[in-house]
Amino acid sequence: MAVTTTPTEATLRRAAELAVDWLSRAPELPVGRPIDLTALRAALGGPLPDEPMDPERVVDELARAAEPGLVVTPGPRYFGFVIGGAMPAPLAADWLTSAWDQNAGLHVISPAAAVAEEVAADWLVELFGLPAGTSVGFTTGATMASFTAIAAGRHALLARQGWDVERNGLFGAPEIPVVVGDEAHVTIHVSLQMLGLGRERVIRIPTDEQGRMRPDALATALRDLDRPALVCAQAGNVNTGAFDPLPAIVDAVRANGGWLHVDGAFGLWAAVSPELRARVAGSELADSWTTDAHKWLNVPYDSGLVFVADAPAHHAAMTLGAAYYVETAGGERDPYNWVPESSRRARGFPVYAALRSLGRRGLADLVERCAGLARRFADGLRAEPGIAVLNDVVLNQVLVRFAAPGDAELATDERTRSVIAAIQRDGTLWAGGTTWHGMAALRLSVSNWSTTEADVDRSVETIIRLAHEAGVRG
Repeated sequence: MAVTTTPTEATLRRAAELAVDWLSRAPELPVGRPIDLTALRAALGGPLPDEPMDPERVVDELARAAEPGLVVTPGPRYFGFVIGGAMPAPLAADWLTSAWDQNAGLHVISPAAAVAEEVAADWLVELFGLPAGTSVGFTTGATMASFTAIAAGRHALLARQGWDVERNGLFGAPEIPVVVGDEAHVTIHVSLQMLGLGRERVIRIPTDEQGRMRPDALATALRDLDRPALVCAQAGNVNTGAFDPLPAIVDAVRANGGWLHVDGAFGLWAAVSPELRARVAGSELADSWTTDAHKWLNVPYDSGLVFVADAPAHHAAMTLGAAYYVETAGGERDPYNWVPESSRRARGFPVYAALRSLGRRGLADLVERCAGLARRFADGLRAEPGIAVLNDVVLNQVLVRFAAPGDAELATDERTRSVIAAIQRDGTLWAGGTTWHGMAALRLSVSNWSTTEADVDRSVETIIRLAHEAGVRG
């Protein structure tokens, strides 16, 4: 008896075949390469067809047309932008999430999605050592996570002064001083911009040679204020990986009566490691925190996380309602009350799968292994004459500079940028550039679950070879 395959089955099986084929080839594909945008647009573009097309054919043609424009971010030698690659369990859970097609906004629409978030949230609060009762939201990424946390802080600080910002807005509201480190990530400033607090009206606190906020300068700035402030600190500088001195920062913020937010997009994951936990000492005393699961937890995009110790403030800042929204009778958790979205993807499933597949020991090992590989990168490169590592490698970030003859600053900037461009053309690995304290630098971020010592050694050899070709010599 013949087996009948539906169009849905055939299309999904074909998509799975194409995905598995690409992932199997990914470790040896060029990680990044110059892209012919004209050819890419031609392959993907053209007029929209008038007639429907067979879905299996659509998937085949999409895969063929898109591949020349894909960057191998899931591969073991992608070291740009602190991007982890999706592990097998969360990747598979993400496929199921798409197949299940659940709207994770309301409990009544998908009890399974709501409960998966509840369970994963409880695990994460415990893993990070945050206070019992901390509320959690699953957002698109760190930008919306920071937006949510700062909105909760804005609510709490204004509520203490008798102002309901959600009802009345900011017109006529008491002013909230906002204090950030000089090297706060751009997503903090974007969040302030969207919340009406202004990205340029902040009080900037100077940082030290590793990019850490200076607590003495913070304490002085807060003493000069006549009202509580919203303070944003960092656990993991985007360039160096350095951690702000959180215990001293907590003391200064508490003396001011303010709200402390910790941007831990990747650095907060140090809390899960016995070896690295001391880096985030004091973070548990903050008021809110953000991190990315698509960084060190290695789940697919998109997956940001926000945590707020003051759950009522979090709820008040985010909750919304409509006449047709179903009120739950048993006090069930509606996920939309904790994020800036109503209809949204069920992000809890991949996070749940990642945590279940790793367990405590596996998660700690992932973070510790990547940090060890970052040190291996630094040791291999700094041993080569003409190559300097600029930062203390305390986590997963490595900043590298390539000397020019005579070590003139402008010439060294040009030489460094030329080596970065050569790395990106070569394709053995991919890493980006940055400007660190006025100097051009190569920025290496190690956060992929599949990266091995052999991948690091191969990358070090490639960087040294390309540096020599660019004329770098000790």
